Amino acid sequence: MSKDQIKNLIERRLPEAGLVDTALKGVQLFRVTEAIPCVPAVYEPTVVAILSGTKEAVLDGEHHVYGSNNYLLCPMTLPVEAGTPLASKDDPLLGVVIALEPRMMRELTMEIETAAGGNRKLRDGVPSALALASWDGGFTQALLRLLDLLDNPVDLEVLGPGRMRELCYAVLMGEAGAAARRAFGVGNEIARTIDYLSTHLNEQVTIDDMAHHVGMSRAVFHRRFKEATTMSPIQFVKSMRLNIAAMKIAEGKTVSEASWDVGYQSASQFSREFKRMYGQSPRQWAHDRQPTTGVA
Repeated sequence: MSKDQIKNLIERRLPEAGLVDTALKGVQLFRVTEAIPCVPAVYEPTVVAILSGTKEAVLDGEHHVYGSNNYLLCPMTLPVEAGTPLASKDDPLLGVVIALEPRMMRELTMEIETAAGGNRKLRDGVPSALALASWDGGFTQALLRLLDLLDNPVDLEVLGPGRMRELCYAVLMGEAGAAARRAFGVGNEIARTIDYLSTHLNEQVTIDDMAHHVGMSRAVFHRRFKEATTMSPIQFVKSMRLNIAAMKIAEGKTVSEASWDVGYQSASQFSREFKRMYGQSPRQWAHDRQPTTGVA
């Protein structure tokens, strides 16, 4: 019943297709009524919860298709391809995007690990860059309680931070909790490296620079990075740069502006790598896409 209440809340606030910010910081509602193929995107630390329809995210060739039975956790900044290939007016995609505030997630993770003591179950798990989790009772109730605040500005102002903390706790304790705790807990060197890379994409950063940043040997850093993201550090940086460039081109920037913004100093190298990644030259990509907005 709680999921139906969340769905009704979204439908009431978003009767037409679109992506809207809410009065809750970092919380957006979306409705998609047409099929959108997977296109380059960059996911920030986020939870995406679907109430109807299906959504797709592709990371390094692995497809993650999810609907109302699962929510998606992205615990770190990642270059992906994302889309809504099955959305239609008769079967719209309805959902919520919740940005995860790193400081809150780190504090909660430390509290959970302290409370758990030596419980290995909370620390173990196969590394996962994108994780799908079932809508358990804790997550469902926490999301409903959070969105219910939108109807009362006073409740929102007073209770908002606490309800967001409750939702984050539900994520950390749910099926995707191990992935979240690895990203935000003690030993989160890879997530910290990705934060660093995200703000230095237009600079020439080497593997040695990245390894030194977190105090690891080159070999250990390379192995740990690939375990966490499925990509090598160099592949990750290249994917981030090309995805951001593709997004900028789709938004209307020129090819030369987009390539320069993400750190390419050679136009020919940018064109070669872009075509290898997306099967089109940057100019063909720009020609086929008008400036767009929507849900990635």
